[in-house]
Amino acid sequence: MPYAGVSWSGDGYRLAVLDDTGEPVAAPAWFNAADVDAMIDRLHTIGAPAVVVDSTNGILDGRMMAAGLVVYRADPHLLPPRPDFGSVPADVLARAAWRDLGSLVRLDPTRGTQTGREHVLRRDEQASAAALAAMVDKHRCVTHGDRGRPTLALTFDDGPAPGYTAQILDVLRRFQVPAVFFCVGMNAAAHPDLLHRMIDEGHTVGNHTWSHPFLPELARHQLLEQLERTNETIEKATGAAPRLFRPPYGSRTPEVLEWLRPVDSTMVLWDVEPVDWAMPGTEIIAERVLDTTRNGSIVLLHDGGGDRSQVVAALPRIIEGLLERSFRFVAADEFVTGGR
Repeated sequence: MPYAGVSWSGDGYRLAVLDDTGEPVAAPAWFNAADVDAMIDRLHTIGAPAVVVDSTNGILDGRMMAAGLVVYRADPHLLPPRPDFGSVPADVLARAAWRDLGSLVRLDPTRGTQTGREHVLRRDEQASAAALAAMVDKHRCVTHGDRGRPTLALTFDDGPAPGYTAQILDVLRRFQVPAVFFCVGMNAAAHPDLLHRMIDEGHTVGNHTWSHPFLPELARHQLLEQLERTNETIEKATGAAPRLFRPPYGSRTPEVLEWLRPVDSTMVLWDVEPVDWAMPGTEIIAERVLDTTRNGSIVLLHDGGGDRSQVVAALPRIIEGLLERSFRFVAADEFVTGGR
């Protein structure tokens, strides 16, 4: 029974597979971010019952689970220290599963990368409320726009992803609606053509870190490197560094918010979340957005990180329904420059 581990570094992903005696099945294989489908095909061919990632790799699990793979998360207390930029090696992750699969967290497609510790996210959000309010008052963070005006912003996280991002851009172009795409650095480096298209068609590109990590488990220098490398990659592709940043999962602690103080970006959160990444169904996604959007809302949707076909199908209905209610779509930049 083989066990697989997937690590990440600045240049892509590495796959290691161990057999039921703990010996390598083959030499580790390297894949860049544009070759994830090939890596998934390899995992299916191997027949690994367990694919292990660590908590700094939050961009692969949804895609692998959508392809029918079983994915586990190995938390830091089970692993050696990770490098400054990257996860622990792939063979170490595979060995964690071989040694004690029961100590790992099996991820649930309807709960995502943070399966089993949603309470930690809620606790940290509550603990960070005062620090976050101070950032909003200083226009360093925006959670929504002007509640007195019928404007809203559509935002898309975790791309760019071939297929889904292009289809979403097609819909937005058809309706002449602007959006903000919070891009993961790993994906941005693999698909600069999609970043070009976003800018050419009037959208905004934001920073969503390099590997979509759980921020409270990073050291300060690791967090800043995630942001800096992503900024550099986006600037190389578009000619301008992003001025907006969104933390993966909205994860934050008072300490993380303090680390972000010198960063020359405005943090953008949201107030409408249809949980589209869990694939609840096209109609449910559309209904959740239409039922909860109000003046000044920032809507969180996803163009990457998994199967986003339901988002693509729901988007025309969402836009048409909001236009019927006389909402005007703006980029989140307008909310930032206009304050709350």
